[in-house]
Order: sequence, then structure tokens, then C-alpha cells
Amino acid sequence: MSLLPLDTTVPRALPTPAPSPSPSPSPSRFSAAARLTRWTLSLLPLLLIGVWAVLDWRAVRDGAARLASADPWWLLAAALFTCLGWVAAACVRQGAIPDRLPPGLLLASQVAAGTANHVLPASIGAHAVTLRFLQGRGIPLARATASLALYSLVKPIAKTLVLLVFMVAFPELLHLGELVPDVRTMLLVAGAVTLGFGSATLLVTTVRPLRRPALDCVHTALTDVRVLHTRPARILALWGGSAATPLLQGSVIATVGFSLGLPLSWAQVILALLLASTAVGAVPAPGGIGPVDAALVFTMVAFGAPVGIAAATVIGYRVLTVWVPLLPGALVLSILVQRKVL
Repeated sequence: MSLLPLDTTVPRALPTPAPSPSPSPSPSRFSAAARLTRWTLSLLPLLLIGVWAVLDWRAVRDGAARLASADPWWLLAAALFTCLGWVAAACVRQGAIPDRLPPGLLLASQVAAGTANHVLPASIGAHAVTLRFLQGRGIPLARATASLALYSLVKPIAKTLVLLVFMVAFPELLHLGELVPDVRTMLLVAGAVTLGFGSATLLVTTVRPLRRPALDCVHTALTDVRVLHTRPARILALWGGSAATPLLQGSVIATVGFSLGLPLSWAQVILALLLASTAVGAVPAPGGIGPVDAALVFTMVAFGAPVGIAAATVIGYRVLTVWVPLLPGALVLSILVQRKVL
């Protein structure tokens, strides 16, 4: 019997096949989806314009017909004031933030924001476009949101100051018995404002995830306000642009009215716009269209304008400031989205 170890072969374990990696989406798929999303966002403004034109075709047709018979030189002046309105908006946006913004892209963003503003109520569209633009410039969310809040706060204050100046300078133009709203309307407005601020305060204090971002936004806003008001250029851009905005809007209305034979002075039209927008400006309509229009017609009639010419002036004003710039503004918005500026 041999003492040598038995030549036993231990069977080797069969090699387990390596798990095949799960197929991951290729980068080309991601890029194709990103391109599709970007093209969809680029074409969405044009689609909304088409839908809006179909729904409001009668107003567009009537306004265009009236503008076709108007004085072209006054309409050219109205178009100039409309373009200056975009410049004023860009100045206010720059004045509301300490960071330096590129002037050309800032102006283009405000042209695009004007289009978005006429689609969504309460300036939500314009603020969304501006917020996206500021974040694309590398500005933190808290600072960008604080600038939007400062912009929204300064504009009504400046408009109220301009209204007070006009009331002092032209006391003979006021017909307070006809223009001041009744007690019920004032109570409704006061109740709506109180309810809005109360709801926002309650939401921030009770919902904990919102508390910290809200406090950061308030702290950033207070800091930026102190910084901005130490720079004369920012003060001029913020408050000067805010005061110029209602004057430019009123100038558009006045020049459109002059082209149609409106028997009111420039001061009367400006004051009519200030009173009308102050009375019903809190109603959340897209671009203020609807309530402000009705109040503006009523106020111009109270100043002595015929109802037909006053209504035609407001329709022409809306066609010139909403419908005429809508397609170019939508194209600018699409280009900014496609080039990743927004």
C-alpha cells in the first residue's frame, strides 16, 4: 500500500459569469431629450400667441381696423414710447440688484418678459422670465428673488408719488366725485390686500420648509436695499425708471388717442391712467388687460372724452402694446431659451 498522497483532483468551482451591466441610457438619448425639451419651450410662446389670437380675434380685428385709419405720425410716436417702456423696465431691473448685468441681454430679457407678462396674471410671467435670466447670470436664488420683491414694491410707490405730483400740479383736472370709488369697493380692496398679506404670513409661519428660505430672502433684501441706496446710479435707475414707466405708458395712450382725435390733453390722459391703474391695478389680470381697460375708458369719459373715441383709444393702445410686440417678443423669448440665456 502506497503512502503517497492520493492524486485526487478537487473540482474547481465553475466561474460565475460576470453580471452584464444594465444598459444605461446613452448620452445621445439625454442630448436628444434636452434638445426636444428646449425646442418645445422655444415654440410654446408662439403656440400660446396663436391660441390667444383665435380666442380674441374680434378685438384684434377691430383695433387693427381703427389703427389703419389713424394718423401714422402719432402712431410712430406711440411705437417709440412703447420701446422706451422696455428700456425703463430694464433700468428698474438693474437698479433693483447690486450685481452688474449685461445691458443688451437685460433689454432682450425684458422684451421677452413683456410677452410672458401678457400670458400670465399679476406679472407672474415677467417675474419668471427675469428670475430665470438672473439665475443664468450666476446670481443666487435669494438675491434674485429679493430683487423681484424690491421691483414689485418700488413700482407702485413711485406710481403713487407721480399721481400725487399730478394731483398737485393739475388740481383743475380732478373730478373726485365721479372718480373716487365707493366705500364698498374700497372695503373690498382693503380686505383683499389684508387677506393676501395675512395668508402669506400664515403660510410662512406655519410651514417650516418655507420659513428658512423666506427669512433668507428677507435678510438678503434688506441688505441689498441698504447697498443699493448707497449707489447714486442704482437709485436713479430704480426710482427714475419706476417713475418713468407710468409716464411712458400714458404717453402711448395719449399719442394713440391723438391719432384718433381724442379731445383730451396729455396731462388728462396720464392722470386718467394713474387713477384707473391705482383703482383696479390689484386685480390679477394678464398684463392688467380687462379691469384697467374698463376703468381707463370710464376715467377718460369722466374727463370729457366721447365713449366711442375713448374705447377706440384703449383698443388701439392694447393692439400697439400687446399684439404688435407679441410676435417679436415671443421670437426673442424663443431665441433666449434656445441659446440657454433663460
